[in-house]
Amino acid sequence: MRLSIPDMALVVLIGASGSGKSTFARTHFAPTQVLSSDYFRGLVADDESDQSASADAFDALHYVAGKRLAAGRITIIDATNVQRSSRSTLIELARKHHVLPVAIVLDMPESVCLERNSARPDRDFGAPVVRRHRAELRRSLKSLQREGFRRVHVLRSVEEVAAATVEIEPLLNDKRAETGPFDVIGDVHGCRAELEELLESLGYAIERDDEQRAIGAAHPEGRRAVFVGDLVDRGPDTPGVLRLVMGMAEAGTALVVCGNHEQKFVRALRGRNVKIAHGLAESLAQLAAEPAEFRKQAEEFCDGLVAHYVLDGGKLVVAHAGLPEHFHGRASGTVRSFALFGETTGEIDEFGLPVRYPWANDYRGKAMVLYGHTPMPEAEWVNGTMCLDTGCVFGGKLTALRYPEREVVSVRAHRVWYEPKRPLLPPEELPPAADSVSRREPHVLNLDDVAGRRSVETRHHGRIAVQPERAAAALEVMSRFAIDPRWLLYLPPTMAPVATSNRPDVLEHPEEAFAGYRAAGVQDVLCEEKHMGSRAIVLVCRDSSTGATRFGIDGPGAVHTRTGRPFFAPDQTDELLGRVRAAAASAGLWEELSTDWLLLDAELMPWSAKARGLIMDQYAAVGAAASAALPSAVEILAAASQRGVDVAELHAKTVARAANADAYREAYRRYCWPTEGLTGVRLAPFQVLATEGRTYHDREHGWHLSVADRLVGADPELFATTRRLTVDTTDPDSTAAGVAWWEELTGDGGEGMVVKPAANLTRGQRGLVQPGVKVRGREYLRIIYGPDYTEAANLERLRQRSLGRKRGLATREYALGLEGLERVARGEPLWRVHECVFAVLALESEPVDPRL
Repeated sequence: MRLSIPDMALVVLIGASGSGKSTFARTHFAPTQVLSSDYFRGLVADDESDQSASADAFDALHYVAGKRLAAGRITIIDATNVQRSSRSTLIELARKHHVLPVAIVLDMPESVCLERNSARPDRDFGAPVVRRHRAELRRSLKSLQREGFRRVHVLRSVEEVAAATVEIEPLLNDKRAETGPFDVIGDVHGCRAELEELLESLGYAIERDDEQRAIGAAHPEGRRAVFVGDLVDRGPDTPGVLRLVMGMAEAGTALVVCGNHEQKFVRALRGRNVKIAHGLAESLAQLAAEPAEFRKQAEEFCDGLVAHYVLDGGKLVVAHAGLPEHFHGRASGTVRSFALFGETTGEIDEFGLPVRYPWANDYRGKAMVLYGHTPMPEAEWVNGTMCLDTGCVFGGKLTALRYPEREVVSVRAHRVWYEPKRPLLPPEELPPAADSVSRREPHVLNLDDVAGRRSVETRHHGRIAVQPERAAAALEVMSRFAIDPRWLLYLPPTMAPVATSNRPDVLEHPEEAFAGYRAAGVQDVLCEEKHMGSRAIVLVCRDSSTGATRFGIDGPGAVHTRTGRPFFAPDQTDELLGRVRAAAASAGLWEELSTDWLLLDAELMPWSAKARGLIMDQYAAVGAAASAALPSAVEILAAASQRGVDVAELHAKTVARAANADAYREAYRRYCWPTEGLTGVRLAPFQVLATEGRTYHDREHGWHLSVADRLVGADPELFATTRRLTVDTTDPDSTAAGVAWWEELTGDGGEGMVVKPAANLTRGQRGLVQPGVKVRGREYLRIIYGPDYTEAANLERLRQRSLGRKRGLATREYALGLEGLERVARGEPLWRVHECVFAVLALESEPVDPRL
């Protein structure tokens, strides 16, 4: 009997005591592959038969098994495993590491087990134990696959065990022996003519049948095509694409991974209850005209596609939606789901589409990952990954990457075959650079404006350079997650913290802010209450026609984050903007500022409205763990102290940690409150950025806050007041009043304050003065640095934090933001504005401590 076991599997041996599991393991596997419960009992108790040590032994066994599985090594568990509870732990371990669990059952006769046990001095427990093991085993046999074992091999006699052979099979996704060269092709979506054109441009000779239909293609130099999935749906000729690709796959000139559209396509062909949307109706209609035999072949072909391939010794990975490194070469439902669908952030963009999680931004793996799924204007490298879906069916291009040459080859779509929900903006053929400004349409964007090494000339800070890798990161974020670019006029700069304080109990203190501005020649500063929310940019139009006439897009405006993402679904955004528009009208701002649109800098509260996932997964989890563990530890240490054990120092430290944990929970809870729709949402504007024809960084901050107060008066349920205090940095009494005000704010649990030059834009001897510094409270900083950051040793270490890079970043981003606003006010083309917007986002990807 041949027992096939997939590579990297977790193999669970199941059988009564004496059934021969250990002998079987020694016969068929290397000693290092086998983890025996007896051996681990010996490790922890010096006695392999000490059943009282079983719990510790299995803890150690599971830990070692986890390390082996994490490294991708086949692992055999040698224990009785006749109880479902013991098997369920092992199945969960296999799922955690995305490997396949396999069961090998030795269902030996009772007499054989008893005879073998009688010959071993350490097996003196007699026949009842064996009978119980066999009874539990027989009850389990029919349920092993339902429990989660992907393969179950049962051996029922000594002869079957002796005749058994074990064969380790490579996983279906393991194509490491295939070294290429390859031509990896992006999402085709039924665009058969473009596919033929691309294959010919890559040097493939297309084979045709008597009806001149393409039924295969081969390269004279032996190159092979690799398709990233989504061959079907939306386009004009899904059957033609399938006929060509199926022929190539059968001839061995192509490999194909499954896309999410193939999966749904198969389910529809099998009569499953699926929603006929996203182009599936076109495929089904086209396939209905084909013979039944072809439909059956197409169904079987798509159903048999693998979710991802690992190629060229592990140097190349191809998956439809991409794949993080820890999933490469693994096999589980989670891995397949990510490969087919990717992951979403839980947000919905303004087109009603899910916001994709930018896994490529965090990718640091050795393998090149090529994928599709999310249409991009251009194929760009991001951390050794490339998305090859350039939206052919949407009127873009069909793109391939030649591997290992890393050469991108594309052909343009013959037409727009399917209108996308989110506009695809492919690059235009530009005229010479000398007259490009005057000839380009105002709202047309081009990748060349933001890609590669950039240098943006600003009025207030000279020329600011953007490195190509930073530009690529910004493009990745913007193209995947941002609102419609026609609404995106400004991204706010990062804010630098105040200089680190040397006071023994705080890390930040207002006196350093006052001293810093005093040294820069700034006498009057404005201290503004720092709201604990999310930075929000609000662009609101006075009426429905303004968006179309001024920005080239219909709609009331936009509300977006610091990185250009929408805060709310479209209907909630419209509702919020309606209230802002009405408040501006009630406050008389439209007439006073002579404008039909208004761009505001604001804070949107509560923090939990946007950061709920962060709060639940990070802050609340830490707080819950601390509150569960530390009080018990305090009680135990107190009891030990009463018994005379010298734990006074540890007890005091644990009491302090418990108090710190309580303070930590209180710190983040202050900034969370329930919201439903817009109920509970507050908006605290603090600056008017721009209106038609002008900017306002030459107006004092007091004027900006007075405008905000008028909005609060118009709609006090939506708008929140920003409290403030003016301080003379040269007057000790005034600075003392500023310190006292900060202590009052933070003593009540507030985040702290922002200190700004009262005159707003200010220049000093060394150029631009910092537009603002944040002075955060002692308790709020627990959220940033952790519950125990106030301990003396931790504070001393944190005082060494370096602020120079963060301050330089804040100044450069501030200058870029001002430049972009001035270009907006002058009515310059959108691509000129976006040059600044992209540059701000690109600088945000520079390596700076995010806690600063």
